Parts: sequence; structure tokens; C-alpha cells
Amino acid sequence: MRPLERDGIPAARRVVVKVGSSSISGDNAHKIGPLVDALAAAHGRGTEVVLVSSGAIATGMPYLLLDERPSDLATQQAAAAVGQNVLIYRYQEALRPFRIVAGQVLLTAGDLENPTHRSNARRAMERLLGLRILPIVNENDTVATHEIRFGDNDRLAAMVAQLIGADALVLLSDIECLYTRPPGEPGAEPIPRVAYGADLHDFEFGSVVVNSVGTGGAATKVSAARLAAASGIGVLVTSADLVGAALSGHEIGTWFQPNPEPTAPAATGPVRTTADRLG
Repeated sequence: MRPLERDGIPAARRVVVKVGSSSISGDNAHKIGPLVDALAAAHGRGTEVVLVSSGAIATGMPYLLLDERPSDLATQQAAAAVGQNVLIYRYQEALRPFRIVAGQVLLTAGDLENPTHRSNARRAMERLLGLRILPIVNENDTVATHEIRFGDNDRLAAMVAQLIGADALVLLSDIECLYTRPPGEPGAEPIPRVAYGADLHDFEFGSVVVNSVGTGGAATKVSAARLAAASGIGVLVTSADLVGAALSGHEIGTWFQPNPEPTAPAATGPVRTTADRLG
């Protein structure tokens, strides 16, 4: 059942959860444990859970003796190749006590643009979920290019939610909820709920932020949330530290009400690239 409000998340049949690089890499690598605890609890209730996890490049950086995120594509690809392996190992070790097996799924923008590749991706993920495997999805940074990529994993998570017909999407951030303007500025007010189709032009979500380990920001989460909500998928944006409360339906974060009369999901059409969005 697709929840119309956040308190319906525990009863959702299928949920996609997205976590960013800064929440599970570097000094925060230990937070993989609490994240997995929450995912395992939802899995134990019978919910089909898909995790979209950033962090391959950030996780690989120390192994390449890098102090900051590389700017050139080749080094990003090398860091991703090393980091993805380590990241999945960390997730599987955290899942082991719950007797849950992770399944790695790496996607490119082209995979969701090409009808055959998209169908194959959907079929593989459906089978993994049917076998009670927990799919862990990331952009395939090792082969992605600057010109053709999702740009951020918030958008990837929204498209994966569309692809598999998820009932809810949880976008995990560094802050508890979205604000009417950057939270450090005077007059910033929390946004508990966004009605479907609401006009958000008066709010200042800021542009995409690139930090030392990843990309993202409030603007990308709003864009991704509205993309998923248009397909009838309710979206909760909240802190990674509150993932357990989020999956338990607590009154936290910013809830994007889903379209009550969704049309065909946008994932059946062309994928917009980074170049398209910046142009």
C-alpha cells in the first residue's frame, strides 16, 4: 500500500532508502551499523527494502592516498573501483548478524534510458527482492562520464523508486528536515510537509553543493522528491541519524505528498543528464 502520509511508511510493501557519501564514509563510516540496523528492522517486518548508497569514491579515496575528492574523471573512476568493493564489504558485514544478504546493483544513466537495459535492471531487482536479498544500488562511477550520468544519487534513488514501483522513498541527509532557506540563515523555518503540486518558488533551497566527499544538497533532494511524488511515491527527507524513526513512521523530516492520480512513471522516458540540467 502506498502511504499518503509518513505514518504509513511501516506498512509500505516496498521502500527505497538513499544515503549520501558524507553519512557513511570517512569519520562517519561507523554509521553504516545503525543504518543497517534500521534497514534490517524494516526487512524483518516484511518490507522489501532497496538501499541507494553513495560513497564509492569517498570510501576509495584513503586507499589512493587522496585527501579530497578528485576532480579528474580517471581518478574518480579509480577511486570508485576500489571504494565500491570496500563499501559493499562493510554493508555485508553489518548485515551478517541479521542473516541478510546484500546484492550489488550498479547503474548508469544509459541503463535507464535504453528500454532493454531498463527492463533487465527491473527484472534483476525484482528477482533479488523476491529472494529476500537487499539490493544496494549505486551509480556505476567506474564507467560513467561527466556528460552522461545521473549527477547525484538523490535523482538516481527517485528513478529506482519509479523503476521498481516503490511505495515510499526516504532521502537521508545531514539535517533533520528541509527549511524555507538555508538553516543557518535568519528566518529559516522547518518545512514539515509539502502538498503535491505546492508552489515552492518562495523557498530558497540553494544550489548543488559539492563537498570533500560527495555531491548533493537540499535542491537536489527537492528535485528528486518531486520527481518521485509525481509518480505517486511519497517521499520523506530527513537525517541519516533518524533513519530508524523514519522507517517507523515517526513525525519527523519533510514529507512530500504523492500524486493521488499518478500517470505512467517518468522512468519509461529519456534520462536527463548532468549537461541537460546545467544547460
